[in-house]
Amino acid sequence: MLESMTGYGSAEGVLGGVRVTAEIRSVNNRFAEISVKLPRQFSSFELDARELIRSYVQRGKISAFLQVALDEDSDLQLHVNSDKARSYRELLDTVRDAAGITEPVRLEHLLSFSEIFETGNRLQEEAEDIWQSARSVLEQAVAAMREMRRREGRELAADFTARIAEINDILEQVRRMSVENRDKVRRRLVEKIETVAGDDITYSRERLETELVLLSDKLDITEECIRFASHNKFFIEELESDEPGSGRRLNFLLQEQLREANTIASKSQNADISQKVVFIKEELEKIREQLQNIE
Repeated sequence: MLESMTGYGSAEGVLGGVRVTAEIRSVNNRFAEISVKLPRQFSSFELDARELIRSYVQRGKISAFLQVALDEDSDLQLHVNSDKARSYRELLDTVRDAAGITEPVRLEHLLSFSEIFETGNRLQEEAEDIWQSARSVLEQAVAAMREMRRREGRELAADFTARIAEINDILEQVRRMSVENRDKVRRRLVEKIETVAGDDITYSRERLETELVLLSDKLDITEECIRFASHNKFFIEELESDEPGSGRRLNFLLQEQLREANTIASKSQNADISQKVVFIKEELEKIREQLQNIE
């Protein structure tokens, strides 16, 4: 099954009070080029994220983004910094004595200093466990991107199949025209020689037959048509294959198809056949353009 290199996928999950959002984009590229952006607390897992993506894609420029945050509905973990609380109490006592205030320091005075409260850095403390959850969300985003790439691949495969079928039809017309062309050239050459020779000039009939055979061989494109049809057959089979790397193999077959088309045009020496070959090459060029987006 063909897979395009253009795709987008996203996924989101809330696991254990942690919200994870993953997005991944893919565009054309000759090789697999993967970039991953993770929150600072998870920077040590970048290689793992890259390898995860690489296990699913062969080619393409991939950009992945991952956001991890405590869910708004999760319980906020607060802690009292005892050292800061004591320091502020001592500071307030000093200010009270310096100002000659007899009123004692009370709790509400300390509560005005928000620094004595700290939120637990759960993302940092539980990074290993949280990453396992985040990794599964990233994997879901990759799966969504690949599904989009497969959908586009199916559309391209349908277009390729239609174009190859049309090329096969034209190729069969070219084959029949080639046979007729050889016969016409043969008859025309014999008539011209007989007209020029007349009754006054003798010529070797055997030598003429030999030259006609050589001429027919030069004009014969049967082998090229057979090889071209074979390449078309393999092209369709590759479209239906589930093996990775179809893009490279299809590009190779396309080069062979173009080579046979050029040979047919040069050997036939017939304007009508050349016109048919021009159409075939135009279709192959359209296929080539689309193949650049196949993994």
